[in-house]
Amino acid sequence: MANLITIARLILIFIVIAMIHFRPVDLALLAMILLGVVFAGDGIDGWVARRRGSASPFGAVFDIAGDRIVETVLWVYFAWERVIPLWVPFLVIVRGGMVDALRSMSYGEGMTAFGERNMMRSTLTRWLTAGRFMRGLYGYVKAAAFIFLTGYFGYIQPAAAGTWLDKIFDLDALRWFGWVNVWLAIALTMIRGVPVLFDAVPYIRGNRIAAGGDGE
Repeated sequence: MANLITIARLILIFIVIAMIHFRPVDLALLAMILLGVVFAGDGIDGWVARRRGSASPFGAVFDIAGDRIVETVLWVYFAWERVIPLWVPFLVIVRGGMVDALRSMSYGEGMTAFGERNMMRSTLTRWLTAGRFMRGLYGYVKAAAFIFLTGYFGYIQPAAAGTWLDKIFDLDALRWFGWVNVWLAIALTMIRGVPVLFDAVPYIRGNRIAAGGDGE
């Protein structure tokens, strides 16, 4: 059931992208609401898996892959529309690739990204990457950032003049709040990736020792 929710999120994100692209003004509100549903589903699938006792290593990896796809597609799309700089999706893609590659080194030993058996070695890394507060904050910031970008993209269209988008997004405070979430989402993406580099050191050194004998 949890995996079906992840699949539904992936289908829905491409529907939302089409709505934003083809009808950025007329369907802005609906697209913003559906984006909220997409990001809410990120927490729901995990809750369903735990409630039904169906959590599995594959489900954990599939959930992470779904999150990566949703975020990357949105960053790339808004960069393509020149709402955000092109370097943003480049940075996010490189970070995601590195983190996932390093985490995969622990999967062979039965580890998972989160849960009781994970590669996190310190209280700080656990708090940054798996702590309930940080995961909740990160999820909220990402959702707020992309919902804002969706409305903002509609706002900058000539057809938005005189519409609710023009009236709402013309407020300096709203735009300031929205951009703070955008840049905070990017910052948290990078910050939460750094601990994985340190946690992967034992696996990297272990592979070197296995391959070279003395690890040098």
